Amino acid sequence: MSLFHAFQSQLDALAAENRLRSLAPRQGLDFASNDYLGLAQSPALRDALVEGIAQGIPAGSGGSRLLRGNHAEHEALEYAAARHYGTEAALFLSTGFAANAALFATLPQRGDLVVHDALIHASAHDGMKLGRAERVAAAHNDVTAFDDAIAAWRRAGGTGRVWIAVESLYSMDGDTAPVTELAALAQRHEAFLIVDEAHATGVFGEQGRGLSATVAGLPNVITLHTCGKALGCEGALLCAPRVLIDFLVNRARPFIFSTAPSPLMAYMVRRAIGLVSSDPARATALRALADHAGGELHNRLGVPRTGTQVIPVVIGDNGRTMAIAARLQQAGFDVRGIRPPTVAPGTARLRLSITLNIGQSDVDALVDALEDAVENIPA
Repeated sequence: MSLFHAFQSQLDALAAENRLRSLAPRQGLDFASNDYLGLAQSPALRDALVEGIAQGIPAGSGGSRLLRGNHAEHEALEYAAARHYGTEAALFLSTGFAANAALFATLPQRGDLVVHDALIHASAHDGMKLGRAERVAAAHNDVTAFDDAIAAWRRAGGTGRVWIAVESLYSMDGDTAPVTELAALAQRHEAFLIVDEAHATGVFGEQGRGLSATVAGLPNVITLHTCGKALGCEGALLCAPRVLIDFLVNRARPFIFSTAPSPLMAYMVRRAIGLVSSDPARATALRALADHAGGELHNRLGVPRTGTQVIPVVIGDNGRTMAIAARLQQAGFDVRGIRPPTVAPGTARLRLSITLNIGQSDVDALVDALEDAVENIPA
C-alpha cells in the first residue's frame, strides 16, 4: 500500500463530490476578496508603508510579545484601537483565526457555557474545542433560541458564566446579527457577549466602528476587529475591558507562544484605522454599490437582498456551482464557488463580494454574465 494511500483516497472522495479545493491565482475583476474598501493596494496605504520604513520601523518583531518582540508600535496601535472602538483596552494578534482561538480557548472557564450562533466562524469552533467550557449552538440569528439554550442549561444545573458568541455580519450569508437584542439578553443573564466584527469593521457603524459600536463599551462586551479585510492590512484586534486583556496576555497560549506580529504591520493598521475614520465616504460609496448590486441580482435573478456587501447566490449542487464559477472566471470575473463543509450540504453557492475595487458598470456586466450562465448551465 502506498505511503500516501490514506491521504489520496480522501482527496479522491472529495473530488468525486466536487468538493476538492485547489489554489487559483487572482485574475479578473474582484468579486471574491474581502478588501471591501479597496485599501489593500491603495496609494494611501502604500505611502504609509513607505513612511513607516523611512522611520525605521522593523519588518519583523524578533520574538513573542512577552519576550523582546513587544514594540512601541504594537502598543500605539492597541491604545489607538481601544479609543477608536470604545473599549478600555485592545490586544493585537497575527490573524483573526489566532484571535478567536485565543479568546475562546482562554476566557470561558470550566463550568461555563458558550452559546454560539450555528453559523459562527470555524476559528471560533476550533477555539472552543481547545477550551474547557461547555458549548451549544443556537439557531442562526434567533434571540429566543439563545435565551432557551441558556435557560435549559440553568435548569440542568449549570451554574457558571454564560458567553454569547456571534458574528455581526456573516461571511457566507451576508446577513447581520441582532446585536442590540443580544446585548440586552446578555445583560439579563449576566453573560458576556462576544461579537466578531470581521466583515463589518470599516464598513458599518460611525467611523467604521462596526455593528456593535453602540454596545462595545459595556463591561460585558468583547469585540474582535480583523485588520485584513476592510482595513486592507493583516492581523486582528481583540477589544475588551482591561482585566480581560490582561488575562489573555497571561493565559492565552496562541498569544504567549507566537512570534509577535510585524511592528511595521501594526503601524500600517493604525494608519488604516485613521484613514477609515477620517474618510467615511469610502464606506458610504461601498454601501451604495452593494445596494445597487443587491437590487440588480434580486430583480433579475431573484437573489435575496442581504443589505450588505456580501451577497450569496445559492446554486445548491456542488458541480453546477463550480461550473458557473468557472464560466464567470473565463468571462473575466473573479467569482469563487463555496461548497460544504464551509456551507451546509445542498447550499453550495457563489459568494459575491462587493468592493471598491470594482464599479457599477462592472456589477452590471457581472449580472449579465451570471444570468447567462445560470440559464445555460443545466442543473
